[in-house]
Amino acid sequence: MTLSVSGLSAVRSGRTILHPTSLEIPLQIRIGLVGSSGSGKSTLGHALIDDLRAQGHTVAHVPQSPDEALDPLRSMAFHWREAETALGLPPGSADQAGLFGALKIEGGDLSKRPWGWSRGMQQRFVIAMALIGNPDLIVLDEPTSALDPVVAAATMELLSAFLTGKDTAMILITHDLGLAARRVERLMVMDAGRLVETGRTEDILERPKTRAANALSTHRNWMVLPC
Repeated sequence: MTLSVSGLSAVRSGRTILHPTSLEIPLQIRIGLVGSSGSGKSTLGHALIDDLRAQGHTVAHVPQSPDEALDPLRSMAFHWREAETALGLPPGSADQAGLFGALKIEGGDLSKRPWGWSRGMQQRFVIAMALIGNPDLIVLDEPTSALDPVVAAATMELLSAFLTGKDTAMILITHDLGLAARRVERLMVMDAGRLVETGRTEDILERPKTRAANALSTHRNWMVLPC
């Protein structure tokens, strides 16, 4: 199965911030959506999620910071139950032990509120919630920007290992080419609200065809980063 959207666009205050964009996303694929700040990559990500959900597909979203997903006044157990309920699952029916084990958060105390967990564990918890029900697509919007590089690398490594062999497709929205180069097989480059270049990750990094892709790949110091 291929996930397809056509003519996604967005206008804000009379200005087009996402020009009409069509995509086809095969299951199991790992895609990096990259571009400079303000290029429209997050806008495209949100438009994609809304459209695919309207089609009846299951699409999970992991925001930039766990603060966007977790209520500081509610326990982690409450958040997990709410995620199950949102998916129409009976309480306790999700494979919590399997997901927590895969993401190395099995030692977390669910009776605590988010601030009782480390930032890295909070974000892994959010990822675990996103994976309940084996979605058709998981969209991660700068998912490690609030984490230090070592924790970020470990988090993405665990996620990659968990998704291996599963049908769930992944789109990683990031301006971090070090992260994208190691985690995705294809890149989509955004510039000024347009999708300007797509292709295999190594092709775009080594032989960029557009000014936007060239600007992202020119500075190669990102290659030394662990993530």
